[in-house]
Amino acid sequence: MLLKTNTCSTTSIWAASAVETDDERVVEKGIVNSIKEFIMKMGKGFSFIGNQHRLVVDEDEFFIDLLFYNRILKCLRSAEAVAFELKKGKFRPQDAGQLNFYLNVLNDTERQPDENPAIGIVLCKEKNEKTVEYAFQQISNPMGVAVY
Repeated sequence: MLLKTNTCSTTSIWAASAVETDDERVVEKGIVNSIKEFIMKMGKGFSFIGNQHRLVVDEDEFFIDLLFYNRILKCLRSAEAVAFELKKGKFRPQDAGQLNFYLNVLNDTERQPDENPAIGIVLCKEKNEKTVEYAFQQISNPMGVAVY
């Protein structure tokens, strides 16, 4: 499933500073500092789990930039994790692979039996539609790309 996301209106609080500095950590810090406003703009049911959420696979560490939980996404009884991977530049095909890896690990190691699979969003400065389409074509995890 590919999430059809053209632009991310939830980023207005911090996008200006991130665009000027082209630094993923600035984007992340801006969201974390304004987390209440960011969550309110994303919609109902979101809770902030953390930033730089640690995953361990075969003793190697990986970090999801921002991780949220949504207990009412799609239907009243669903519960899902929403992982954001922040990119300072243009979307690249390998960004889809990285996020897909994170979602697979989350679903396998942290998802509870009554929860739906995690979804992922690559938040980047710009994207080309065809590149996104080809990068996500054979990926089964629900993922999308949004620009700030």
